[in-house]
Amino acid sequence: MACHQSVPTVLGGEPAGQSPDDRHAVVAQRPAFRRVGHGMTALRSSLSSLPGRRGLVALVAVLASLAASPSPARAGEPAPEGDRLAVTVRDAGGGADGTYEVRCRPSGGTHPDPDGACTAVERRTRWGQDAFAPAPRDAVCTMQYGGPATARITGTWAGRRVDATYDRANGCAIERWDRLVPLLPEVGRAPGAPGA
Repeated sequence: MACHQSVPTVLGGEPAGQSPDDRHAVVAQRPAFRRVGHGMTALRSSLSSLPGRRGLVALVAVLASLAASPSPARAGEPAPEGDRLAVTVRDAGGGADGTYEVRCRPSGGTHPDPDGACTAVERRTRWGQDAFAPAPRDAVCTMQYGGPATARITGTWAGRRVDATYDRANGCAIERWDRLVPLLPEVGRAPGAPGA
């Protein structure tokens, strides 16, 4: 079965009475397939004869090169600052109480170990997960008490605002605290004990 063209054409393939510049007005009226069973071949040849193909290829090449190069608006701007956290520790003992600032990438601030603090948070950071999330409500926690120490962490990390509180009221809370050592001070081990 053959398809019929809706616009009469002359030998060069142009519609009768149309100039080459008016081709785009009738391209949509041309059939995409010449015969059933040879659809893809006919479609490819129809697309290859479209008037703006070279322009489209050039446009794609320009867009690809722009995507690969830095944006001119950002070329002269300074890089965005790294993550910043403020850590307030209470009742931890051993001179660890106080408020400390931590900056990461590059690391710095008033924290006694900014490199270690940044590394502790980075090792907890996973795409789509909150590194400072509380223990799940349905978690089964041991009933052990880790002391009166509390901490609050505020600031920004990985582009998100942070406002998290910590304590050592049970096994889950102790584990959550210990995962962020040395951002949070090491608590509950006597000097000379293993891991101290």
